[in-house]
Amino acid sequence: MPITEILAKNAKEYGNEVCLVEITPGEIKRREITWKEYELVEPEPSRMSRRREITWRQFNDTANRFANILLERGIKKGKKVAILLMNSLEWLPIYFGILRTGAIVVPLNYRYTADEIQYCLDLAEVDALVFGSEFIGRIELIADRIPHVRERIYVGEGCPSFAESYHELIAYISDADPGIPITDEDDAAIYFSSGTTGFPKAILHSHLSLLSSCRTEQNHHSQKHEDIFLCIPPLYHTGAKMHWFGSFLVGGKAVLLRGVKPEWILKAVSQEKVTIVWLLVPWAQDILDAFDRGEIRKEDYQLDQWRLMHIGAQPVPPSLIRRWKACFPHHDYDTNYGLSESIGPGCVHLGVENIHKVGAIGKPGFGWEADIVDPNGNSLPQGEIGELIVRGPGLMKCYYRDPGATDAVLKNGWLFTGDMAKKDEEGFIYLVDRKKDVIITGGENIYPVQIEDFLRAHDAIKDVAVIGLPDVRLGEITAAVIEIKPDHQLTEEEVNRFCEALPRYKRPKKVIFDSVPRNPTGKIEKPLLRKKFCAEDLVKMQTEK
Repeated sequence: MPITEILAKNAKEYGNEVCLVEITPGEIKRREITWKEYELVEPEPSRMSRRREITWRQFNDTANRFANILLERGIKKGKKVAILLMNSLEWLPIYFGILRTGAIVVPLNYRYTADEIQYCLDLAEVDALVFGSEFIGRIELIADRIPHVRERIYVGEGCPSFAESYHELIAYISDADPGIPITDEDDAAIYFSSGTTGFPKAILHSHLSLLSSCRTEQNHHSQKHEDIFLCIPPLYHTGAKMHWFGSFLVGGKAVLLRGVKPEWILKAVSQEKVTIVWLLVPWAQDILDAFDRGEIRKEDYQLDQWRLMHIGAQPVPPSLIRRWKACFPHHDYDTNYGLSESIGPGCVHLGVENIHKVGAIGKPGFGWEADIVDPNGNSLPQGEIGELIVRGPGLMKCYYRDPGATDAVLKNGWLFTGDMAKKDEEGFIYLVDRKKDVIITGGENIYPVQIEDFLRAHDAIKDVAVIGLPDVRLGEITAAVIEIKPDHQLTEEEVNRFCEALPRYKRPKKVIFDSVPRNPTGKIEKPLLRKKFCAEDLVKMQTEK
């Protein structure tokens, strides 16, 4: 059953009930800094919040309208439609409208540069693009380079000349269900991920994958129709949308909050009577720190109905959860492990009943299997470190147009995650290290090779290695180990100034001047660098705990 049928069911059973609320905590201003970077300017606290909402019937009708717009333009089964939008009330109806045509939806990371956007549009062979006002500059730069993207639909005011206005189009078209037959095995979505090379891979999922994520999430967290879910992370990411899918399955309401300050989160929970919140480690930490500093007080908010806080996307410090439970003793807590290749939430999850095992990522999720294997794919006994592999109904079909990469990770129905892990005597899985060099900072993947290649263009830099160092708030920060050319000088200030041409989130947070070790085959020996530079940071982090 495609998830578009769940939307039709919710519209029939709960048509007049509010299903989505969008909260903008003030006037958010957006501007293109350069073609390379987009910056979100946070609203002034004194400004009034904006609140919008739609019902299940409006959601369903809008999805139908957008599907019919696409079908009129020849976008049908097998075509691809990309979404490049910030979280908004329009995002999910557009997503479901694309699915209703039988086309493949392609969500894009809003942090992509113009060149990265073009790369993904080309790789996924996208036929149509839906984008918002924040991205006009970037799309304008590549407009002539993406002739295969014939349809360009703009969401917002002031439609550019190279696109059509979404709001004008949707006002004058039928809201009838187009009735396109869709099966579980049909292609549904392409999500992007990257390995250590930093080049995104296009991950193709079926309608069965999307449905399985609904069932997995709802089984793990027991969402009921009365629950209200607060969604803060970007909807292009599987972690955000697929956690919402648990509420979607039972017709529960969701709140899209466009901001992450502690007072905004707590105000949204209080005013919207939120019961479930999915957080990243930094956000949870910021809330607790704001309490400790006296900047906010629990008694100023209505929080009694909040029953579940769960975290994903990065390792969770046990000390954080101990602090959280001391502050919110009535909360259930869970953590989830997943990948875009396994459609997001919970191919492994801790379980609310296992808080005594905080530090583990848990056991196989609902409908999933997991194992720890040696380099030959043989199962390892309890306590031994090997690669984590998973199998279940939400596995990707393939890396689109990349059979070699597909064969490297999909073997006999198992996904080889690239993460090193071990099991304890009770079968709980603990991550030990990543085979890949991806740095996860605040839930975002940072790809060292991209930063290294950029820094090597500096005249004074002989070699560079970018590694992750432990950080109390973000989990990890990026550190650039720089080897200076003989007879050259370079300061940290000069490096930081040079890196201003990078997107802000890719700029190294720490600069270390040292030699860069390489093995006989020329590969950087990053484990040596981590061992050398992490010890001091780990001691510091333990002290701060």
